[in-house]
Amino acid sequence: MSTQAVLYIIAIILLVLAALPVPTRGIRLAPLAAAAALAGYAWPVLTG
Repeated sequence: MSTQAVLYIIAIILLVLAALPVPTRGIRLAPLAAAAALAGYAWPVLTG
């Protein structure tokens, strides 16, 4: 499995967790999921 696929899977898991009514302290899961998805999308550009 490629790094890009792993980043997308992490983003999906974080988005599902962000949609659940689970209390999280400090960090919000939705922006973290968006950052993982953006990193997955940009992975070919980042690695050249």
